[in-house]
Amino acid sequence: MAFFKKIFKIPGVALATLAMALLFAAAACGGSDSDAASATAVPSSGSSAGDTIKVGVLHSLSGTMAISETAVRDATLLAIEEINAAGGVLGKQLVPVVEDGASDWPTFAEKAQKLIQSDKVSVVFGGWTSASRKAMLPVFEGLNGLLFYPVQYEGLETSPNIFYTGATTNQQIVPAVEYLLEQGKTRFFLLGSDYVFPRTSNLIINAQLKAAGLEAVGEEYTPLGHVEYSTVINKITAANPDVVFSTLNGDSNVALFKQLKDAGISASDFPVISVSVAEEEIRGIGAENIVDHLVAWNYYQTTDTPQNEAFVAAYKAKYGNDRVTDDPIEAGYFGVYLWAAAAEKAKSTSVADVKAAAPGIQFNAPGGVVTINGANQHVSKTVRVGKVRSDGQIDEIWSSNGPVEPDPYLETYEWASQFHR
Repeated sequence: MAFFKKIFKIPGVALATLAMALLFAAAACGGSDSDAASATAVPSSGSSAGDTIKVGVLHSLSGTMAISETAVRDATLLAIEEINAAGGVLGKQLVPVVEDGASDWPTFAEKAQKLIQSDKVSVVFGGWTSASRKAMLPVFEGLNGLLFYPVQYEGLETSPNIFYTGATTNQQIVPAVEYLLEQGKTRFFLLGSDYVFPRTSNLIINAQLKAAGLEAVGEEYTPLGHVEYSTVINKITAANPDVVFSTLNGDSNVALFKQLKDAGISASDFPVISVSVAEEEIRGIGAENIVDHLVAWNYYQTTDTPQNEAFVAAYKAKYGNDRVTDDPIEAGYFGVYLWAAAAEKAKSTSVADVKAAAPGIQFNAPGGVVTINGANQHVSKTVRVGKVRSDGQIDEIWSSNGPVEPDPYLETYEWASQFHR
């Protein structure tokens, strides 16, 4: 099958459990977005000294995806700062080299090449859309770089040069559909941005619905950055769904939910469940426009763990009390800790050594314990469905009650045989 498959196995590596030794550092003093942006001013030659290690941070800081990715950059820089305060990695300070992918997939590939070849970073933390990841993948494989990718995605991929710290399909989309079916939802309308993640996700959702004896009542795609949804809303209402499953990305979500409200449509008419709208996007949408609609993720700012309490406090202390945390922010944050643990275990930052050391490494992340799976370089994660509150926070209404092992090719589902390797 096509479905953008990249097949990879790590031979002969046994899974082992390594307790993460790095602790949360003390929260930094108050700051602002400009503190994070200043990291881009670090000169490339500044990390060539023997007591530093260069790491790349590559996110969209401009364009339609900046609404989501800027905050992930901030969380990544916070983790780097904490690790440095705790002594660094292998006794060396981490020096971030920050680049802007500009919501443009060729730019992501170009910046990835620059970070690996010119800046000679040991690892890159970044990307959001699957289009950006697909653009970067051959660069990292061709140049033997290492990418930690922090966002949920459509699955059907593994790469020897990527660690996936966001959810794969069986850790977000599949259980979200299962939850909706258990709630008696049978009339699904599928709405997504027009690129690989939504289209592939909806292939999977359609297969899952077919196995349940159902079919979607409608399916629509709009370009990234699209802002006029009146025609789409008319199509949705004409189809009479009892739920809209949304894989829209970026600031199109702002337009959709505002226009739904303007049309007099609320969650009581039909809920929209989003898999790319979290607390950071809700700030841009306006809580009043999305209240009581649903989301599916692995972490919320309201997740009740001691680690999350410390993380939220540190993030707000660094970037301002009005800032929020969310799932990709958390995954961007703990990805740095996982890489640092693998480098410490390997006593090296080389790609081969870090990869060999990574299987089984655990970190007690804000959302719960995550563990690197050595067979596919994804992580185990707890699944959570939530409802948006009037204050923009999210109440967890269902969870998997523990980490779910990653299954990027859905090989544990009989109905998904067309996607198996």
